[in-house]
Amino acid sequence: MRYAVQVQYIGKNYAGSQLQAGSDLPTIQGELEKALSTLIYGKTINNNRRVKTIFSGRTDRGVNSVGQVVHFDCDKPIVASKFVYSLNEILPKDISVSDLKEVSPKFHAQKSAKKRHYVYEFVNRRCKNAFDGDLLRIKYEIDIKRMQKALDYIKGEHDFSSFKSSGTLNPSKVCFIYEAKVSRAGDRVIIDIIGNRFLYNMVRAIVGTLLEIEGHNMQPEHMKNVLEAKDRKKAGQTVSPYGLTLVEVTY
Repeated sequence: MRYAVQVQYIGKNYAGSQLQAGSDLPTIQGELEKALSTLIYGKTINNNRRVKTIFSGRTDRGVNSVGQVVHFDCDKPIVASKFVYSLNEILPKDISVSDLKEVSPKFHAQKSAKKRHYVYEFVNRRCKNAFDGDLLRIKYEIDIKRMQKALDYIKGEHDFSSFKSSGTLNPSKVCFIYEAKVSRAGDRVIIDIIGNRFLYNMVRAIVGTLLEIEGHNMQPEHMKNVLEAKDRKKAGQTVSPYGLTLVEVTY
C-alpha cells in the first residue's frame, strides 16, 4: 500500500530535505525515514526494513515547508489519525506531518505533481528588529509596483538557465510559471511564485535579481534581458534561504 503525507518543517537545522550520500549531516528525509521505520517496524532498523520516502521536490538548507508532500510504501494497513499522532511524537520538534492518506500505487510525490507554490519573505526596514529572526533585511525602500513589473516577465514558459545553480542535475531548464506576484504587509515583502517545476536555487536567484534591479534603480525590463540571456552571470546573487517556504504542491 502506498501512503502520502504532508510535511511541515523549519529547515534551519538541516542540510536540506534530501539524504546525501556519504554524509551523516541531518536531513528532513533522514529524520522522517527514521521515525517512520521506528513506528512501523520497531526500534531495530536495518536497510532491509527501513521505510523509503519520495519527496515532491528538494529543498535546500534553511528552506522551510508547510506543504511538502512525501509518499512511502508500507505492507501494513495504517489508521491515519493514530499514526499521525504517534509519528509527530517521534519526530524532532521542528518537523511535523499531517493529512496522511492512502493513495494509488501509481501516485508519485514528485512525478505526479502539477504545480508547486513557493513564497519568499524579507524585511524592508533600515533598522533591525529582534523578531526578524533570520529573514533577509533590505535597508533601501522597495517599490513593489516596479518589482511586480519585473516579475511579470517570468510568467509563462521559459528557459530559466539564467537562474539555475551549478548544482542543477536535471538537464531540462524549461519551466512554466503560472503566477508571480509581490505584496507588502507592513515592513514585510512577500513574493509568491507558482510553477510546474523549479531549478536548483531558482527562486532565490529570481529574488536576488529583483533586489539587484531595485538596489541599482534599473528598469524592470532588465528581468526580461536576464531571462533571455540564459546566462547565470547576468542574474543577481542567490539570496539567503531563510524566508523561503514551500507552501503547497498541487496534483
